[in-house]
Amino acid sequence: MRRNRGFWISLVLFGALAGVGQTAGADLEQARKYYNLTDFEQSLRVLHAIPAKDAAVYELMGRNYYMLSEYKKATEVLEKALDAEPDNSQYAMWLARAFGRRAETSSPFTAPGLASKARQYFERAAQLNPRNLEALTDLFEYYLEAPGFLGGGLDKAEATAQQITKVDQAEGHWSLARIAERRKEYGSAEEQLRRAIEASPQQVGRLIDLARFLAKQGRIQESDQSFAKADKIAPNSPKLIYAKADLYIKHKRNLEVARQLLKQYLTLSLTPEDPPKAQAEKLLRQLQGT
Repeated sequence: MRRNRGFWISLVLFGALAGVGQTAGADLEQARKYYNLTDFEQSLRVLHAIPAKDAAVYELMGRNYYMLSEYKKATEVLEKALDAEPDNSQYAMWLARAFGRRAETSSPFTAPGLASKARQYFERAAQLNPRNLEALTDLFEYYLEAPGFLGGGLDKAEATAQQITKVDQAEGHWSLARIAERRKEYGSAEEQLRRAIEASPQQVGRLIDLARFLAKQGRIQESDQSFAKADKIAPNSPKLIYAKADLYIKHKRNLEVARQLLKQYLTLSLTPEDPPKAQAEKLLRQLQGT
């Protein structure tokens, strides 16, 4: 009888644990939905309430903190996620991003150490999955922007751009354009940007990249033509609406159009991939001072 009783107790415990797992899974999916709707605080509330947190929970918590600009908290929970799954390229990438933001927003004394950690985790993410395009692109950006004493450099950036090209032709051309522009080889940069558009003609972001480049070169009419092409592909794209307003303000033209675009942007349903509404509000305040 005792043996049977123990057997039934085990079944009950197993069922209870399975129920907890199912609940945690449902809560995690609900938290992801809030995250995708850019309701990061509500997503965090759901995640904090999960009693048994695993790597996936910690990773999503980290992304939420990142989006809320709470970068120290982001690194703390993302380290827990990566400790639990040390071979996860995405976790390493998000941890690198959080350390990178901490470096950008910290004092001159702590920034170098934080930047070095960002580089190490970007490199780790790319090593763990050489086809992780986001990780490769982030690593490229680090090498391009960071000074040599922090592990940056054009040679490293160029080598990473070649890796990117093997994964995504359009992204590779964009990376090579950035390098050419940094070297003031503007003809080569434009050629690479146009090749990126040819490789991915329906991607609005490529036309935005070209429009920005042409505007910097003072070729305003051609820049507007690139925006017009993007409008035909995706007229209601939040990225496109924001990019036009941002560029108009930078070049001090079409300011009333920029104001209307920003107001429109603030009414849109955004994703975490779009510029935050706080940035649009900042641009609007900037316009009020013009």
